[in-house]
Amino acid sequence: MKNDEFHIYDTTLRDGAQQEGLNLTVHDKLTIAKHLDSLGVGFIEGGWPGAIPKDTEFFRRAQTELKLNNAVLTAFGATRKPEVKVNEDAQVRALLDSNAKVVTLVAKTYDRHIELALRTTLTENLKMISETVSFLVNEGRRVFLDAEHFFDGYLSNPDYAIEVVRTAMSSGADVAVLCDTNGGMLPVELAEIVHEISQKTSARLGIHCHDDSGCAVANSLSAVDAGVTHVQGTANGYGERCGNANLFTVIANLQLKKDLLVLPIYNLKEMTRTSHAISAITNINPNQHAPYVGMSAFAHKAGLHASAVKIDPMLYQHIDPAVIGNDMRMLVSEMAGRASIELKSKELGYELADKQVIGRVVDRVKDLEAKGWTFDAADASFELLMLDEIAGKKQRFFTVESWKVVVEQDSDGAVFSEATVVIIAENQRLVSTGIGNGPVNALDNSLRTALISIYPELTKLELVDYKVRILEGIKGTGAVTRVLIKTSDGDSEWDTVGVHENVVAASWQAISDAVAYGLLKAGRKPN
Repeated sequence: MKNDEFHIYDTTLRDGAQQEGLNLTVHDKLTIAKHLDSLGVGFIEGGWPGAIPKDTEFFRRAQTELKLNNAVLTAFGATRKPEVKVNEDAQVRALLDSNAKVVTLVAKTYDRHIELALRTTLTENLKMISETVSFLVNEGRRVFLDAEHFFDGYLSNPDYAIEVVRTAMSSGADVAVLCDTNGGMLPVELAEIVHEISQKTSARLGIHCHDDSGCAVANSLSAVDAGVTHVQGTANGYGERCGNANLFTVIANLQLKKDLLVLPIYNLKEMTRTSHAISAITNINPNQHAPYVGMSAFAHKAGLHASAVKIDPMLYQHIDPAVIGNDMRMLVSEMAGRASIELKSKELGYELADKQVIGRVVDRVKDLEAKGWTFDAADASFELLMLDEIAGKKQRFFTVESWKVVVEQDSDGAVFSEATVVIIAENQRLVSTGIGNGPVNALDNSLRTALISIYPELTKLELVDYKVRILEGIKGTGAVTRVLIKTSDGDSEWDTVGVHENVVAASWQAISDAVAYGLLKAGRKPN
């Protein structure tokens, strides 16, 4: 930990892991901790040893497998149980056994919770806090207190909530973290309470916000304005119900908007990479529209915006995306104007100087999008379209004579698909049959099998994602199907689109573009 004046405290591995559908292995937790440490956070809360076997195992393995350069590993746990001696409480002993240098204790602040959930008295709760903090401090641990349900407790019984903070601090705690556990506070009201607590106590204050009112980040920033110097959150805003304060958004706002140096300045460029790396580990798709780190955070679609961005990107961007490791992107759609096409072509590595070519690309994009195509999520198909207009004719590596797909169920109930394609490539008529677990998979297999003898690099291609959307009313009263396909060559991925009344035909269009683009990436020249 490099900076003790202001704490960035990550609780992804504990509070974030409570998100529905998120299940981390010990190896996942160790890997995420390494990413967070590389980013430069000050504290990483590893979990609740003694209460959760996986977390106990995490702390055991962390002692030999986790070498942290920036962060301090923190163990989370509760105060002793009511009417139990602190040195005999098994979970308190487990906090010591974790060998974590810092312990974050959760303590009840809300009188209603103490009486109904803990089933003890307000006096006993204060003794539980005092004795547990003192015990851990005397054992050489640094203690942070998470004052659970603090704001609800303060609104119910302000004197008692303040007494919880005073008791923790007088017993040796370093920070009293005010928790908006139910996530229902709004920024102005929260900041007023934080200010009142800072005036009535001498405590160093922290903030822990949930996002149930959509204000977790705003509440965290308001708390900083009111005097807190310890901010908790999770990577990508993971967490129970609506999630926690997104720590990446909080960090970027503190550093770039409030000039607080909370991370080493060079580490800020790792934020987007870190966000996406953790998304890959959790197997949760990244939020494309997340502030700062989302793929769409600096994406421009409207033609009017593109014209301005062409003159100066900062006319429609609040920061330079490179500062946090992101990129500006131009999206091509029916809203596209000439500026959009010019900027998009530059992004793809082409200089379109011919105004007639630009005009043809704009017209074709608008015409196709009116029929259901979308190119803002299919850069590869757009690049192929653009190359066609530059050349003045369709540029492809093969032509299609015919294709067909048969789907059959046998007597055992097993369903399989068989596709046959007939194509012309390098003046050869190629016929190939492929089998797949569905018609699209069978078509993909048969097309690549037909071409592999001429283009062996196609063996590396793999269809990694497939999305279908029905576009009602695009063509009269009928429905049109749009298919988006993501393909990988093992090093990179690209997206293609197909549109047709028939879902298999739309899929074939997207597959054909995917293969053509794969050959283009491999350095092949179209016929």
